[in-house]
Amino acid sequence: MNVPADLLYTKQHEWVLVEGNNATVGITDFAQQELGDVVYIELPEEGQSFGAEESFGSVESVKAVSELYMPLSGKVREVNSELADTPETVNEDPYGDGWMIRISISDDGQVDELMSSDDYLEYLKEEAG
Repeated sequence: MNVPADLLYTKQHEWVLVEGNNATVGITDFAQQELGDVVYIELPEEGQSFGAEESFGSVESVKAVSELYMPLSGKVREVNSELADTPETVNEDPYGDGWMIRISISDDGQVDELMSSDDYLEYLKEEAG
């Protein structure tokens, strides 16, 4: 399982790349494996604002529908519109072309609450029991 060290993670299995006051958000390799083949993704409109841990969309796979949760409070700057036509990109490249939204962070203090790659791996081990 791929857990890049340069990203931050949530317990809801989103990854975050923080660049200054902006962040790119997607789902982890673990999440896409658990979901199976992704067939549809619902994402928000650009300009919408969300609080941390609020649902901003959903991912539908052949197995289930899962909510997507904001890792940080912020305003959506950009949506990966390519995923509407090629949702399988999330399975093929979750940390690259499979990104979902880019946001402007409204509370940079929340960044400290996210998990490092080591913390996320430890969390996955605990979850697996």
